[in-house]
Amino acid sequence: MENLQCKGFTASGVISGLKKNGRKDLGLIYSEVPANVAGVFTRNKVQAAPVILDRQRIKSGICQAFIANSGSANCCTGDQGMKDAVSEAGFAASGLNIAEELVLVASTGVIGKPLELDKIKTAVPSLVKSLSTAGINDFTQAIMTTDTVPKIVSVKGDIGGCNFYITGVAKGAGMICPDMATMLCFIITDVKADSDFLKESLISSTDKSFNRITIDGDTSTNDTVLIMANGMSGVDTKSVAGKEYFRILLDEVMIKLAKMVVKDGEGATKLVDIVVNGAASESDAKKIASVIANSNLVKTALFGEDANWGRILAAAGRAGAAIEPDSVDIYFDNVLMVKNGSGCGDDAEAEATKILKKPEFTIKLDLKLGNAKASVFTCDFSIDYVKINADYRS
Repeated sequence: MENLQCKGFTASGVISGLKKNGRKDLGLIYSEVPANVAGVFTRNKVQAAPVILDRQRIKSGICQAFIANSGSANCCTGDQGMKDAVSEAGFAASGLNIAEELVLVASTGVIGKPLELDKIKTAVPSLVKSLSTAGINDFTQAIMTTDTVPKIVSVKGDIGGCNFYITGVAKGAGMICPDMATMLCFIITDVKADSDFLKESLISSTDKSFNRITIDGDTSTNDTVLIMANGMSGVDTKSVAGKEYFRILLDEVMIKLAKMVVKDGEGATKLVDIVVNGAASESDAKKIASVIANSNLVKTALFGEDANWGRILAAAGRAGAAIEPDSVDIYFDNVLMVKNGSGCGDDAEAEATKILKKPEFTIKLDLKLGNAKASVFTCDFSIDYVKINADYRS
C-alpha cells in the first residue's frame, strides 16, 4: 500500500530513539476534522496507562488523532506512567493545534519500562511535519516490535454510487491470545457513522477476528483496537442496508489483519485454522477450538509436521465442554484422520503428513453432538519462538 485513500486522513512515523535497534518507534494518525471513535481494550486486569487513559477519553465518542509508540509498553509504571501518557497525548495535541482530549494514545514494548518522554517530545514536531497520505507505511513500521512484516489492509466500499474506504493497520507477533482486542490495531474510515454504531460494529468484528486468534496463549496488558470515522467521503451508513454493508467490509479488514498477525507469529512457519463443528453449543465449540489452538503439544507437533492426532483429541477432552470421544471425527484439510475416535491407519497418516507440510491448512473436528461451530486461527510453536522471547528485553 502506498497512499491512504480515506479522505481527510494523514499519517506519519519517525525515529525518536525509544527502540534500541534505531528503527521507527513513534507514529501518528490524524484526521483533518474531529471524528467519531470507538474502541475495545484488553480485559487483562493489569492494564497499561494508555489503555486506562483511552478508556476515559473515548467516552466522549470524539477523536481526531492517534499517537502510538513502540519500545515501551508504559505499563506497571505507576502514577508517573499515567502522567507520561497524558503528556504524550499533549505533545501531539500541541503540535496539531487541537484539544488534548481529542488525542488517544497507544504503547507497545517491554512492561515496566518507563517512557522516555523527552525523546517523544523532541520527535513530535518532526512527526507532525511529516504527516502525509503516504505516511501510513511509516506509521505501521513505527508500531512494530518483533513483527517481521507491516500489516496494512484497505478496502473500497460503494453506497449509492459513492465511494468510501476502510483502512486498518495492526501490530502483533507475540503475546497474542486477545480478549477483546489484539496488541494494537488502528482502523480509519471516511464514511459517516456515529460512535454507538461504530462500537457495536467493532465489537462484532473483533469477535470474528482478533478474538479468534492465538499465538502463545498470552493476553497483553496493552491490547487496543480503535476505529475513527470522519465522514469526509459524504457516504452515510444510516440505512439498514448501509450498516450491514459497512459491517461486512469491516469484518473483511479485521479478519485479514488477524490472519496476518498469526501468520507473522514469533518463529511461526504455519497458519492453521482449528475448526470445531457439530458441537452442542457455540460456547462448547469455542472452548474446544481454543484449547486445541493453545496446546503447546499440538503446536509443537504442527512445527514437527507430526500428524499426532492423539494430542488434538486429548486437548479437546480437557476443554470443559461436552464431547463423546467415540463419536469424534478429525480431518486435516479433507483427509479423514480419525473416525469415531479411532485412527484411520497408516495410509491416512501419510496423507495427513503431506497436509502438515503446507504453510496453511485446516484441522477440523466433527463432534456430532449438535449444529454449533467455531474456529480459531493458530500457528505452530517453533524453536525460534523460545529464542526470541528468551532475550526479548535485550
